[in-house]
Amino acid sequence: MEQKNIVTPHQEQPAAASKTQGSKRAGWIKFGIWTVLLVAFLCWINCWWGLIVVPLIFDAYITKWIPWTWWKKSKNQRTRTIMSWVDAIVFALVAVYFVHLYFGQNYVIPSSSLEKSLLTGDYLLVSKMSYGPRDPMTPIHMPLTSHTLPILNTKSYLEHPHFKYHRAPGLGKIKQGDIVVFNYPSGDSVLLKAQDADYYSLCYEAGEQLLPIDRRSLSREQQAKAYEAQYAAGRNYLLSHPEEYGELRWRPVDMRENYVKRCVGLPGQWLQIKDGRVYTDGKQMKQPAQVQYCYDVTLKTALPDYLCRELGISVEDRSEMIDGNPNMLRMPLTTRALQALRQRPDIVLDIQKSPSTSGTPLYPHNLETGWTANDYGPIWIPKKGKTLQLTLANLPLYMRPISIYEGNDVKVKNGKILINGRPTQWYTFKMDYYWMQGDNRDNSADSRFWGFVPEDHIVGKPILIWLSLNKDYGWGDGKVRWSRLFRWVDNIR
Repeated sequence: MEQKNIVTPHQEQPAAASKTQGSKRAGWIKFGIWTVLLVAFLCWINCWWGLIVVPLIFDAYITKWIPWTWWKKSKNQRTRTIMSWVDAIVFALVAVYFVHLYFGQNYVIPSSSLEKSLLTGDYLLVSKMSYGPRDPMTPIHMPLTSHTLPILNTKSYLEHPHFKYHRAPGLGKIKQGDIVVFNYPSGDSVLLKAQDADYYSLCYEAGEQLLPIDRRSLSREQQAKAYEAQYAAGRNYLLSHPEEYGELRWRPVDMRENYVKRCVGLPGQWLQIKDGRVYTDGKQMKQPAQVQYCYDVTLKTALPDYLCRELGISVEDRSEMIDGNPNMLRMPLTTRALQALRQRPDIVLDIQKSPSTSGTPLYPHNLETGWTANDYGPIWIPKKGKTLQLTLANLPLYMRPISIYEGNDVKVKNGKILINGRPTQWYTFKMDYYWMQGDNRDNSADSRFWGFVPEDHIVGKPILIWLSLNKDYGWGDGKVRWSRLFRWVDNIR
């Protein structure tokens, strides 16, 4: 008689038990991997409260008390489809936000202050690992937005709670010549209808119109009081005209505008600018290859488009006319462009270096220095742990770092400097500071106008140009700058 293999329920149990044990073993392995990664990450950023996530990981892979994937068992096809999309979108948003916060972000060059090193329309991958990522100082905010929600035009964050500055270890430190992305230091106060203007410069400019004072004959203490009076008068004027300037809004450090400039001065260095050239500790810094200065160009005929393309002269570069004369232009030019135009007498009649015409007050706004944007300093850049002797002469240079960036109450009373109510002649800095300038030297709002950049404002280092779009041309006519795609920023010196 032919025998048949009959499987009884008792024979199936060992296989089922083996499958269950394998599933549990896999769950423990996944739990272990994610826990090790979490602990390593928390160790890196020195933020141990994140261990509260461990019980959730344990439940997701071991106990499974919380029905994390309840929708997968639903009999409703529409529910399963919708929730699968929700699950994928939430996971993607969390992952992108996490990467954006600690590893890197996209940044587009909005202005010409770094041309021709970085061009308007360059899209950059900014590494936060290079100098170490900051922990969120304003933790409750809309992910992947700046300080303002689009369409609604309201704040994208809550001011409280607000955490102290802390930075995780990075791959290196800022070096002289590095191109750096940072939060705009003067962006702590913003007039909503004049966001492109520096609030403090506006206050001093308005105050000078209201209270014109000849400060040259005044003592240092009298100068300080005169500047204080002008600032107060200007501030009151701006705030009393909201229809013109808008509401005054304060922004936390990590919610301020992102700027990108080249670091030309490091903590502890003495910096001076002579005839537009930067010197640190008495040595001239090597000029960036694509540095630009402004020149007054007198033309015989309009610059041909092919020549502008060849030399990288944008529409913006040739848009400033002198005295309304279309044949007399004030243009930023690289050394290469300058030499090329001088060799075209058929087009160019004359080229002369432009005079320094910036009407924006230089830093510090509350000190009569006689400096210009092309002849500036010397000035010492504060370094963490270094102690500076304070005088009435140098206090205006360091008032903002001591009071605003490091949170002290600074006053001058009866010829004495008071910090937090105590007379003192010394101050030890708590942070490193940097001096940032654009390569488009005569068309750059930089440290010459708003001062030092504190270390807690540093965002990251641009490492790659992944896209570059020229706003002057169409998609079929040179819109994409193909030669700049996937170019390493460190090679741009």
